[in-house]
Amino acid sequence: MSRLDSFIRRLSAQRDILNHVQGDMELPADGPVMEIGLGNGRTFNHLRELFPDRRIVAFDRAMGAHASSVPEDGNLVIGEIDQTAKDWVGIGAALVHADIGTGYDEKDAVTLTWLPQIVAGMLASGGIAVSGLPLQEPSLNPLPVPPSVPRDRYFLYRKI
Repeated sequence: MSRLDSFIRRLSAQRDILNHVQGDMELPADGPVMEIGLGNGRTFNHLRELFPDRRIVAFDRAMGAHASSVPEDGNLVIGEIDQTAKDWVGIGAALVHADIGTGYDEKDAVTLTWLPQIVAGMLASGGIAVSGLPLQEPSLNPLPVPPSVPRDRYFLYRKI
């Protein structure tokens, strides 16, 4: 598969799974949405459309988002995510979306030493995690993804 086809497949899966969460799943009544990996802000922009009444907090190493997709003051956290996100553990998030995989197994292995615990720590009980990397954490119960999402392309969890 070409890298372009893989990219399209990843973004389609991401859109389909987030739309599924918004349309077909129950989220806790309160709590923000956390976007781990702002990038150029495409997913952040989509999350704003899906969850217009929720606070959305985005994390990234540096600001690189398109001007139309920049979080409001107080909702953008810049720095090394493994460090900055620790301050948000306990926030009681309804949804955490994490798309910070690199496609390099050795780099992603390092990310997976801290990401599952951070995601689980941010979520409220009953909250949903969506991740491009598999999150092995005892309090995260794996859920089936929509049929349009290829196996092992994206992962869905509910916090116990």
